[in-house]
Amino acid sequence: MNTVAKRRANSARLPSGMLWILPALVVSGGLIYYCIGYTGYISTQNWDGISPDSVSVGLANYVQLWHDPVFWLTILHTVAFFAVTFVVEVLLGLVFAVLLASNVRFGVVYKVLIFLPVLLAPATMAPVFRLIYASDGPFNAFLSAVGLGALAQPWLAQSSTALFVVMSISIWQYTGLAFILYSAALTQIDPQVIEASRVDGAGNARILFQIIWPSVRGTTVALAVLAAIGALKTFDIPYLVTGGGPVYSTEFLGTLIYRVSVPQSQVGYGAALSIVLLVLAVCVALAFMLIGSERKAPKHV
Repeated sequence: MNTVAKRRANSARLPSGMLWILPALVVSGGLIYYCIGYTGYISTQNWDGISPDSVSVGLANYVQLWHDPVFWLTILHTVAFFAVTFVVEVLLGLVFAVLLASNVRFGVVYKVLIFLPVLLAPATMAPVFRLIYASDGPFNAFLSAVGLGALAQPWLAQSSTALFVVMSISIWQYTGLAFILYSAALTQIDPQVIEASRVDGAGNARILFQIIWPSVRGTTVALAVLAAIGALKTFDIPYLVTGGGPVYSTEFLGTLIYRVSVPQSQVGYGAALSIVLLVLAVCVALAFMLIGSERKAPKHV
């Protein structure tokens, strides 16, 4: 009886399910948060990442970051990247979802084709897009074939167009994600509501903007969170396609962190950039969560 009583007492002390989530807590607390703390410590050091000794510089790396014009350029690129890719992906994803929600012939094939780019690794796409947008590549050849040869230009070799090329690649890859999420959201709309609207004389545009769009607002907020954090973490596409150039025209926080930490061996400064990136990502996520909670909160008259 004493043994049974002890077991009951021990189980009463532990919250329900604690033993099941304890391994995940140990991994996240002991690895992830330790790494964040260690990165914060390195951000106060002048260290090349190789030598055994580092020099404490306090907040000098953050002061350097504040006065670094390339850092502010990456912030501008991140904001522009988020605004353009989010708007285009939402519009295309919603339009595709609405069009394929009806009984379209070969609809499953279209859905697979739209979602397929999401599954492809950027490392496999980068050489293809470098070839497509080359000066003598297929894109310029297509423009010449349709009589728009005057628009042909070295898309990846000039600052005025390189960022838009990176945006177009991201839109091509992640529109399928918006499409899938909107397709799932559309299944939650009662078809009788749409049929009743048609009986009342509502056209397709009115149904789209007054019934469908408000109904998928939560999905749009979720996509905004994913797009904002994704823009902050953008690395693979600009690094593999343009390398951050030309003249920093496609430089993002991720590519800047890699460039100063590895090729330039300024690990302390790279760690400071990483901490700023983490803070920005957390702030963006919290901001969208507050916006979502305010919309869900009941309004008292």
